[in-house]
Amino acid sequence: MPYVVTENCIACKHMDCVEACPVDCFYEGRSMLVIHPVECIDCGICEPVCPVDAIKPGTEPGVEAWLELNRVYADKWPNITSKGTPPADASAMDGVPGKLARFFSAEPGEGS
Repeated sequence: MPYVVTENCIACKHMDCVEACPVDCFYEGRSMLVIHPVECIDCGICEPVCPVDAIKPGTEPGVEAWLELNRVYADKWPNITSKGTPPADASAMDGVPGKLARFFSAEPGEGS
């Protein structure tokens, strides 16, 4: 089961995970990153490097909707292979509740 990016990445988007990933399975949206579930090799390297604890194993209870969101947008957004600059207010957005409804954007990011 692949790893999955969850709500706390929204508006934080630190991208440390991108540099750690050995298979380049991250895709960039305007407000968050997602993991392509078919490309992910389940190595888990990305999980501990995420400074906002937004990456979870796909087997963790409660991440099913996030697994689907990752699957859908990994096919729409550009691949990202190098760390970019996180939003200026990323630290302030860590742990803010309700980010999916308030800050999620379906628009693609720039990729790299």
